Amino acid sequence: MKADRKLIQDLTPEIENTSITWYITFIILFGIFATGVYGLYQQIDKGHIVTGMRDNVVWGFYIVNFIFFMGLSYSGALISGVLHLFNTGWRKPIIRIAELITIISLIIGPFFIFFCIGRLDRLYYLFLYPRIQSPITWDVIAIMTDLVGCFLYLYLSFIEDFAILRDYPDLKVAPWKKKLYKTLSLGFTGTEKQMKILNNARTVMAAMVIAIAIIVYSVLAWIFGVTLQPGWHSTIFGPYFVIAAVFSGTGLLIILMWIFRKIYHLEAYITKRHFVNVGVLLTVIAAFYGYFTFSDYLTKWYGSIKMDSILIDKLFTDYYSLFIFANYIGILLPCIIIAFPRFRTIPNITIAAVIAVTALWVNRYIIVIPTLETPFLPIQDVRPDWITYSPTWVEWSLTLAGVSVFAMLFMLVSKIAPIISISEMQEQDENELLN
Repeated sequence: MKADRKLIQDLTPEIENTSITWYITFIILFGIFATGVYGLYQQIDKGHIVTGMRDNVVWGFYIVNFIFFMGLSYSGALISGVLHLFNTGWRKPIIRIAELITIISLIIGPFFIFFCIGRLDRLYYLFLYPRIQSPITWDVIAIMTDLVGCFLYLYLSFIEDFAILRDYPDLKVAPWKKKLYKTLSLGFTGTEKQMKILNNARTVMAAMVIAIAIIVYSVLAWIFGVTLQPGWHSTIFGPYFVIAAVFSGTGLLIILMWIFRKIYHLEAYITKRHFVNVGVLLTVIAAFYGYFTFSDYLTKWYGSIKMDSILIDKLFTDYYSLFIFANYIGILLPCIIIAFPRFRTIPNITIAAVIAVTALWVNRYIIVIPTLETPFLPIQDVRPDWITYSPTWVEWSLTLAGVSVFAMLFMLVSKIAPIISISEMQEQDENELLN
């Protein structure tokens, strides 16, 4: 299968060569991961007493990270699926990054659930003796379905590029990579029939991953919504979580665009136009996300239910700074930066994205922790550190380990396949010539 030589030369340097900086970065990330593994060993050996979780606050960083990473996954699926279905022309250099966000986040997210389980040796009971009426069972089914669907969707987008790399004679890679490309390309040669089958399959899978993403994250939201806990018992949580997921995923997409553009010198392919377009999308989603946030807290405050009022008071006292950052600064500041053309520079848009992603994680934190610190039955004569939650180094180490694994997997993928799809860019060049 033939491809433009310049495209291959521009988009495959990271596949052919590995710099010292790459190795140093990978070693540092692996060291962070190893620290997390040691923290997990301490937790398994001594129990959850090494964490900040207690009888009152039974969930902590782990559940926050689970919700956060699963949201990133579903947002990547939604963004890549929608851009593919609408055949958006400017999507081509960035769609693969969105697809990789989906699958990598989906691999990492469920591990944080495992960290919450006190008896990992009984994990298989969930599959042997599932309770079909339990939302957790449905969550497991949904996540497994989503993992299979998103992996197939990602693989379909790689087949053409694997065939191009297989047939390119000047590609300077190890023999095992050539064999890998030959195997993974499945004999694809770019015939009209093969292209039709592949395009149809990708369109079907794009529609499916959009539906699966909405359903799966809604199921995750319902795990909170069907409880009677103050702050969680809300019918708005389904769409609220979906919008929040797209908000965080759009921000992360901008951050990764900036990183790969800077490291691999992709300025000619990932341009200011892409940052502005995704930035505008972030602003629109931020408006919806802000509306849902306002509606959620307004109805709780105005409803005057005693436990909800206690929770709101706690948010505006003990968690005042986090609440303001997550629900005001994290929503309004990105909108202000991107809404005004004079501020729409690549660095400013990236800063807005960092603020948005950080604020979304903090939002997940203040959804989980304050509610668990506000039980229906008051607890008396108990030490304050048993009632309130404070994460320990074990939880911090596993949180940072999740981030490091996310980065390492992106780095490893970039050594096997181009971060920007060669076939997509080649198709774009052909269309521009025809027009």
